[in-house]
Amino acid sequence: MSRIDIQTGFDADREQAELAAYLGESYRHELLQQYELTLQRELDGFEGTEADFYRRSCGYLYNLTAFAMTGTKLPYLAELTRLVEPGARILDYGCGIGSDGLLLLEAGYRVEFADFANPSLAYLRWRLERRGLDAPIHDLDLDVPAGFDAAFAFDVIEHVEDPLAFLAELEARAGLIVVNLLEPEPGETALHHELPIGRIGARAAAMGLASYTILHGRSHLVAYSPGSQGPVARLRSKALIAAARAGRRPGRWRGVR
Repeated sequence: MSRIDIQTGFDADREQAELAAYLGESYRHELLQQYELTLQRELDGFEGTEADFYRRSCGYLYNLTAFAMTGTKLPYLAELTRLVEPGARILDYGCGIGSDGLLLLEAGYRVEFADFANPSLAYLRWRLERRGLDAPIHDLDLDVPAGFDAAFAFDVIEHVEDPLAFLAELEARAGLIVVNLLEPEPGETALHHELPIGRIGARAAAMGLASYTILHGRSHLVAYSPGSQGPVARLRSKALIAAARAGRRPGRWRGVR
């Protein structure tokens, strides 16, 4: 298994500097500092469906940049790189501004990105060019290819109406699926839907569970291979889930200064 140190490529200052360069004179640092409020205000004033919002939001440029700067998803990426060797073909599904996939791309993985055509994806194209990188970008409203060694979606599945159908899309495209499942908490954005974590865990256990960890107190990180497995392997998978739930790791989200 890989021992890539994804932490070495992480640079919060570069995340901020790239957004400021991209937006130019329209960049406002206070919107980055108040990234949750920035997105909520945009949502409150938005006329259209939730699906429309994901295709048109500019507030996500600040929200996703600020969240990337916290390093919250670094443990998720560390687990992915533990399971998949550099050079593997990986799909960043629901990539947003692409911060996770960019780290993997610079670490030697063959990354492709997929999301709706929106301001975040336009920014990702700019980031790739600025960094001198080349990677395919796929529109979720069109065709997304298959044949990936792994597909991941971090802090994405809570935004969809049908999480099981979402997982089926990933399972049809990759040999390893890595997702995180957030437990609900008071005061969460209306954009987050409560997830059937137990059902999803059982689904992964019935297929081929590679790992199951609970991070930051409420984020269930699940890695599994689509397909069926025998009864002994299913018992092992259930034991992994039970152990993770018994020994969950506490954690906090960090803000942006």
